[in-house]
Amino acid sequence: MNVVVVDDAQVNLVLMSALLGKLPDCTPSCFLSPGEALEHCLNEDPDLVIVDYMMPDMDGIEFIQRFRAHPARTQTPLLMVTADHEREVRYRALESGANDFLTKPLDRIEFTSRVKNMLSLRRSQVALANHARTLADEVRHATAEIFERERETLNKLARAAEFRDPETGAHIIRMAHFSSLIAREMGLDRDQQEALLIAAPMHDVGKLGTPDHILLKPGKLDYDEFEIMKQHASIGYEILKDSASPFMQLAATIALSHHEKFDGSGYPKGLTGENIPVVGRIVAVADVFDALTSPRPYKTAWEVDRAKAFLLDGRGQHFDPLCVDALLACWSEVLDIRDRFRDGD
Repeated sequence: MNVVVVDDAQVNLVLMSALLGKLPDCTPSCFLSPGEALEHCLNEDPDLVIVDYMMPDMDGIEFIQRFRAHPARTQTPLLMVTADHEREVRYRALESGANDFLTKPLDRIEFTSRVKNMLSLRRSQVALANHARTLADEVRHATAEIFERERETLNKLARAAEFRDPETGAHIIRMAHFSSLIAREMGLDRDQQEALLIAAPMHDVGKLGTPDHILLKPGKLDYDEFEIMKQHASIGYEILKDSASPFMQLAATIALSHHEKFDGSGYPKGLTGENIPVVGRIVAVADVFDALTSPRPYKTAWEVDRAKAFLLDGRGQHFDPLCVDALLACWSEVLDIRDRFRDGD
């Protein structure tokens, strides 16, 4: 245990150092200058501080106040050395953060007992802090396992929808990365970007409830067929909405809102502008862009410049202008994602 002793009288330092040296596992560090002692304490994290009241330049009260002002030194045991009659000084020392007192002239038995008590307190603090760190590590580990299980569940649900859909697995990977890029450019924080990367692939999970003859039809859907197809947004929401997982809840919001259009002509609710959840507006741009530039049984893939022109034409009608601008602002990264996650790889 590292004990710092601060006293402007050399004889007192010699005495206290000798008494501390008789205690097991105790190393004293003695200072005549309170300024030097304070700098040492703020850099070295002592286990106990013993400070005299009457000192030049900085008295014991000021020392305690400046010591306690450091956020990492609020709990370190501290003994104030005062004369027996200095009751007012003791009150001020307690208010400033002293834990106990030593009375001048120093008594060997009293000194040893009070130091032992303070060091016992310190050992308990250290043990408690170590236990708290261990618990925190265990919580982080358990949380990481839960996170991975949630991510696995989301991926498997997305894969299940993929097996019934002519869209490829690479599509959901690309559009999820596009969504994360858009979120970044719009100023969403890293956690929100990561959450979109995880939840966006679930946007079409409601297609699990779409009949095959509609989902797999090679030609254009008629009015009645399209009305049935549109139900996949609400079906996906119903599948996901009651989960306790924040990723599932986010995916539910995306599933319900990614077919809304900025001008209110989308479905299922006909929401307009910022009434559409921002994640739905983001995924709408990412999903449409990748769908246009990907081959389907009923169409060939568009060139990226043609798809870019489509987004610009739909800016403010189909799409949120900010989302379109965000995607175009990181165009080189968009092309890199298309190159990294190719269909069939």
